[in-house]
Amino acid sequence: MNRLLIKRLKAGDQKAFKEAYFLYYDKLFDLGRRFEHVFLSADDFVQETFLKVYHNREQLNPDAPLDKQLYVICRNLILNNLKRQQKVIPLNGNIPEPSYQDSSDEEDYQIKQELFHKWVGELPEQQQKVYTLHKIERYSYSEIAQLTKLSKKTIANHIYLATKFIQKKIAER
Repeated sequence: MNRLLIKRLKAGDQKAFKEAYFLYYDKLFDLGRRFEHVFLSADDFVQETFLKVYHNREQLNPDAPLDKQLYVICRNLILNNLKRQQKVIPLNGNIPEPSYQDSSDEEDYQIKQELFHKWVGELPEQQQKVYTLHKIERYSYSEIAQLTKLSKKTIANHIYLATKFIQKKIAER
């Protein structure tokens, strides 16, 4: 059965993909749940795994068990994602609430707030939109994905690049 299913997958048989999806979804989902993810869910990794299988179906090995091949693909996607997560620079995009002790503190806060908004305005249009939605308006990646029709990975990349840019501007100051 395993060889036949792999041959059908390699041939692009849509029913075979559906069959494999329902057959192995739970196992891959359980694998994804074992890891702590910031940007993607266990379900996202299952979806990515089957997308990768679909796009690279000619590379499936009919002599190897399909579940092992799917497991390796899913595990690699998860590990790559965890590596990318470590590169994300944490930055609370919130503008801190002021605690004024005298008028110079209030002026300093206003200057910092204006600079922050100026720098956000210097970002490329799409980065600015995504960054503002996530860091200032507090939308989740899923909500931003629905609004902008961008993938969560693209959203994470925009936020990463925008954060790096703003941190660079802060360091230059």
